[in-house]
Amino acid sequence: MTEETRHEIIRRHQGGASVRRIAAALGLARPTVRDVIRRWHAERDEPSPMLPARRQRRASKLDAFDDAIRGWLDRYPDITVTRLLQELRAQGYPGRYTILRERVNHLRPRPAREPVERFETEPGTQAQMDYSTYDLDFTGEGRRRVHLFSYVLSYSRRSYLHFVDSQDLPTTLHEHIRAFEHLGGVARTCLYDNMKVVVLRHGDEGPIYNPRFLAFATHYGFSPQACRVRRSQTKGKVERQFHYVEVNLLNGRTFRSLEHLNAVTAQWLVEVADVRLHRETKARPIDRHAQEVPHLLPLPATPYEVAAVEYRVVNVEGFVVYQQNSYSAPWRYIGLPLPVRVTRTELIVYGPEVTESGRHRLFPRGTTGQRSVLKAHRPSADPREQETLLRRRFAELGPVAERFLDGLVRDQRYGKRQAFGTLALQSTYARVDLLAALERAVRFGAYSLDAVERILAASAKPQNILDALADRARERLPEHLRDDPVTPRPTTEYRTLGEGHAP
Repeated sequence: MTEETRHEIIRRHQGGASVRRIAAALGLARPTVRDVIRRWHAERDEPSPMLPARRQRRASKLDAFDDAIRGWLDRYPDITVTRLLQELRAQGYPGRYTILRERVNHLRPRPAREPVERFETEPGTQAQMDYSTYDLDFTGEGRRRVHLFSYVLSYSRRSYLHFVDSQDLPTTLHEHIRAFEHLGGVARTCLYDNMKVVVLRHGDEGPIYNPRFLAFATHYGFSPQACRVRRSQTKGKVERQFHYVEVNLLNGRTFRSLEHLNAVTAQWLVEVADVRLHRETKARPIDRHAQEVPHLLPLPATPYEVAAVEYRVVNVEGFVVYQQNSYSAPWRYIGLPLPVRVTRTELIVYGPEVTESGRHRLFPRGTTGQRSVLKAHRPSADPREQETLLRRRFAELGPVAERFLDGLVRDQRYGKRQAFGTLALQSTYARVDLLAALERAVRFGAYSLDAVERILAASAKPQNILDALADRARERLPEHLRDDPVTPRPTTEYRTLGEGHAP
């Protein structure tokens, strides 16, 4: 044991801390702490009222092996009690495992934990944010994993709590915004554990933050501050909040659903958490928050845009798929990649010109195989209108596509259905490859969707959605701009330019 550790034991002892509390804080065995305090009092001829009179220790079978145990611990500080027992039995030790374990715990030096200094901050200076995960049994939804988002103002201890089903970036940003609105402003700095949505990694010069999270922080004017690796206790205010939630909010209550849990949580914040007498500040969080609000950064006039925009291809049935659920899109866009905007509650479909085409209520996370259909997106029941739409789409592809459509409708019983399937191939293959396949099918009189798919499978390579978007953009360029770009001239052509000027 080092002198620094002994000094810390005596300092805490003089401050009134119990032996149990000192041992827990410094990672020591209680007998070790008692011995240090006894020696200190013995040196000062001053008995300690906090320590019981030392009992005379009875002789033990292990006493004869003390030197051997110390030797093994000196050479192998991490040796297990089981391994040490094997060595001692080889030397004739007749005792059992339990007594040896107690002796090793007493003799083995434990690394002292670095004490965490608790400090208070000025109003509006700091907040702390973290997640805590729980597996809860909902009476209406069964067992489900949820995550508690917690944002705590360090000065007032007033907090915002909300249970969510994901810890992804959009959810994290959205909950920050709700926390800012709930608390009436933003603290100038916020402490975070090293969650990936905030900190990508730690480099030689410190944490590397997620660029999108930094853009969010810049929008609201606060500075993120990552905790040191494996030192999450530096944000102890939010960590203690989770314990308070577990023993006061979740304990002894049942909830029907995630929505019901959040309704109870909101009420609990107002009626219990905000108005309790805080153990450390000796004041109610709601009262200290009133003092803190004038020091918080004001909210911007325009909230940060959290909703993600993605591209989804309209399949042959006229749907876009998001998280294994289907949402209808205008039928006339079959085969085309469309922009889709996803908020917490809605999925919004846009047309190729980025004009809104419809809004769907988003299915809850974890739900799969569901369909949301807007009546305006469905094809007309009039066969003539369907054929008019088909002919317009095939005319956009050119004369070869129109001849293929004529043959398809003429030769196939379900020609129109196959025609829409052909249009859907635009999402998988480049326009030039699809036209080449249609031309080959017309040349051989193979008027069927199967024939076109076989030709493409043998002669073309599928493209990704980015290639499909580029292909779509190329269609809108003037004809003279669609040609391949000018390639660099070979260097041999430049050699002749210098021959006439050689010295």
